[in-house]
This record gives sequence, C-alpha cells and structure tokens, in this order.
Amino acid sequence: MTQIETMKYSELTGKIIGCAMEVHSQLGNGFQEVIYQRALEIEMYEQHISFEREYEMPIYYKGKNIGTRRADFLVEEKISVELKALVQLEDVHMAQAKNYLEAYNLEIGLLLNFGAKSLQFKRLINPKFNPANPVIT
Repeated sequence: MTQIETMKYSELTGKIIGCAMEVHSQLGNGFQEVIYQRALEIEMYEQHISFEREYEMPIYYKGKNIGTRRADFLVEEKISVELKALVQLEDVHMAQAKNYLEAYNLEIGLLLNFGAKSLQFKRLINPKFNPANPVIT
C-alpha cells in the first residue's frame, strides 16, 4: 500500500480532487471563485458526493461562540473544502485553511486553487482534531 492509499478519507478526497480537475479542465483559470464554486457543486452532485455548500460554522474562543464563518463546502460532514482563484497559493492561504479545520474541529481539509494554469490542491490534516468534541451536529 502506498502512503496515499493509507491516508484517512483518501478515496473521498481523491473523488473531490477529481471533480475539481474536471472543473478546471472545462473552465481553465481566470474566473472568480464563485464560478468555480458553482461548477464544483454541479460536478460533485453528478458524482454522488454528499455535501453542503457555504456551510455556516460557529467559531469558538475559549469555549465561547464569537461568530460564524462559512466553509465553501462541507463534504459528508467530515471534510472542509476551501476554494481559491489566485495566480499562486501563499502560506497565508494554507494557514487560513488550517485555522478553519481547527475552529471547526474537522480532521481533514482540502484547499483547491483554480486560479493557476493547472489546478493546485493541498490536503490538510488537523493535528488538534478531537473526535470526542464534534462541532458539527
């Protein structure tokens, strides 16, 4: 078994990335993020992937709700998918996506960038994930 085959939710993240690749191959780069979001919604629906778009999640600080933030996609109530439409991903975008994983208490996330000539994707793991403390209900 390769490392990819042993990663948690690798089959599902692979399907999501495949959907994103199809969207990028059809549209290319140069559109606003919302266009890719709408196209990815169609593609994941056609691939029978269960998701919620713009899922509103609470943000907590020291146990207190301090506001909400919307995830671009929450897939099967376990994977956060954040979209970008930038020429190049920067460290700040990775940090933002990791912060969302921690705030949502999700174990796995994907950061997808449609703005480059080729689709860019990063698989993120939340080292602070606590399965005993689910945020999603």
